[in-house]
This record gives sequence, structure tokens and C-alpha cells, in this order.
Amino acid sequence: MNEGRTVFAQLMDELPKYEFDKCARRYGGDYRVRSLPSCEQFLVLSFAQLTYRESLRDIETCLRALGSKLYHSGIGQPTARSTLADANEKRDWRIFSDFAHVLIGQARSLYAEEPFGAELEQAAYALDSTTIDLCLSLFPWAKFRRHKAAIKLHTLLNLRGCFPTVVILTTGKVHDVNILDQLAYEAGSFYIADRGYLDFGRLHRIHQCGAFWVTRAKKNSRFQRRYSRRVDKSTGLLFDQTVVLTGFRSHQQYPDALRRIGFRDPQTGKRFVFLTNNFTEPALTIAQLYRCRWQIELFFKWIKQHLRIKVFYGTSENAVRTQVWIAIAVYVLVAILKKRFRLSASLYTILQILSLTLFGGGWANAGRGGTYL
Repeated sequence: MNEGRTVFAQLMDELPKYEFDKCARRYGGDYRVRSLPSCEQFLVLSFAQLTYRESLRDIETCLRALGSKLYHSGIGQPTARSTLADANEKRDWRIFSDFAHVLIGQARSLYAEEPFGAELEQAAYALDSTTIDLCLSLFPWAKFRRHKAAIKLHTLLNLRGCFPTVVILTTGKVHDVNILDQLAYEAGSFYIADRGYLDFGRLHRIHQCGAFWVTRAKKNSRFQRRYSRRVDKSTGLLFDQTVVLTGFRSHQQYPDALRRIGFRDPQTGKRFVFLTNNFTEPALTIAQLYRCRWQIELFFKWIKQHLRIKVFYGTSENAVRTQVWIAIAVYVLVAILKKRFRLSASLYTILQILSLTLFGGGWANAGRGGTYL
């Protein structure tokens, strides 16, 4: 059925085009557009992501070199770099943000039962941010320090499948903890964050939403112990306590009881103290949950190495947001295909193979028998 068609064309066939058209109409993406409609812009920038193009000129040169393969991949004709630059500058980035969230919704349903390293039935999310340094003279809207510009990607990562469910792009000046005010919390789900998000007032709002949070305690936090539970110290657990905050301001912000768990990593010998508002899960499960938070660090490292979010094709805020959201959409699309076709290879391996074979054939029947191409 797919004989003779390029891998890129077959890959893009998996996109829900009706949903993309709805996103484009919502923001007037194709109103009075004569060349490079929004769908074609998405395809061109997806090609750039998957093949690691470095600049607009690089994209233009490579598209022209493909010849007849280009038309059969859904891209009508080679795109001039000026045309692509104008589209990145002027076309509303929210088109691609909304479409990425459509793909995220599909991925969530596919990975709902995926194990992730902790014995937990509820959904679990890791929250963190990564900073991308920019040149202040080229990106003055993203001023971070006196002689430096930067943007932050605040990400809520679904640990079942390791794909982002929420991405908020801000300038580097925005403190991580402020992002807690912008999230919608699911009752019964776990939210894991490091000490940078330790704000008892905001954590109490998560508690009031019926959700659970896990973080590390700071050394200067003051507690009063109410109750201690027995722990199996051979597992690395040191203590499992019910405590209340005794600091005047912190107790006002979080008047309810907390759970304080001590854990020593058997491999490194490092000691950790965790705080959570969950009193039902075993203490070792809470420690395992926080260890799973490291997946978001690996995610940031991976996308910086293998997607184009450090070298940008435009300098305006709209162009940067467009490129970031298309990069995320491409990442989630590959995660969807990995699950849908039951591919055994890792996302890293799949994207490496795609970068080499994108305009060859052979995607059909991918995943059967554990093979990819």
C-alpha cells in the first residue's frame, strides 16, 4: 500500500489533518495566504527538525535538492527562505501550540497504562524547567541579565511514556515556582518537583485540588513530629514521619499535616528527605517516584541534543515559539508512532533512523517482528 512513497510522506499521513485545519482556522492562519499555507509550513519545519537543518538557507537548499520527491511528500514546491521567514514571523504560533496539544491528548490515551519505574496506579507528572541561552542583541525581547538573553521551557512531563503534557515558554527572568499558578491539577494524580518549587502556599493549593505532590525538604525547614511509622531500613528507608510546619509563615501557608520520609540511596550513600501530602502509598514508593523525576532531566538533555531548539530560524518571539512548538509536536508524533506500531527501538534510535531515511521508502509494516524499516 505504501510502496514507492517516502518515509516522510507516510510519517506525515499519521497527523490528524482535520484537527490541524481547525487550529489554523481558529487563528486565521491561512487567511489571504498565496504561498506556504500553515500546513505546509508545519511540514517544512518538521523536515528541518527531523533532518537537523541549521538555518533557513540550509532548509531551502536541501528542499531544492529533493526534486520530485518533495511534491509526493506533501510540500508543493521548494520554499524560499524569505517566504519561510515571513511565515515564522507573522503566522500565529498558537496554531502549532494547539495542534501539539491535540497530539499530546492522543499520546496520553496511548500511554495510559505504561509502566514507568514505580508501582503506582495513578498518573504521575514531573515538573521542571530548562534554560536556553540566547544572544541579547538578536533576542532583546528575552532579556535575562544585563548582557544576556534566555528563554525557559517550563515542562510538565508525563512519566508514563516520557512526553510533555504542558509546556510554558517564558523569558529567563520568570521564576520556576510561579508556574505552579498556571497549571490545572488532576485530582488523584502525583506531581513531582525539586526544591525550587517548594512554596508551601502553592503546594497547599495543589492539596486542596485533591492532587498529591512530592518534593525534597530544604535544610532550613522547621517541623514538629507528630507520629513515626516503622520502616524496613534494609530498603534504604531511614524514617517515615507525620509532621506539621512550625515556622510562623509556613504554618499559615500550609496548616495541614505533612509526611516526611528519609531515604539513603544504597548505590551512592546519599541521603534524601522527601515531603509529600500522600499518606496512603508506601514510603518506598514515594522515594521511587522522586527517583523517576530524573526522567525530565533526561528529556531536556535529549531534546537539546536531537531537536532544533537551541539554534533558531528567526529572532522574533513568534518565530521562536513556532519552532519550539513544532519541535514538541514532532517529538510527540514519534512517541505516538512508537506506541501505535509497537516499535521496540527507543525514541532516540527512531529519530536517528528517520534523519537518514526520511526520503527513502520502507515505513510500511513498521514494528512487525520488532523491526523499524
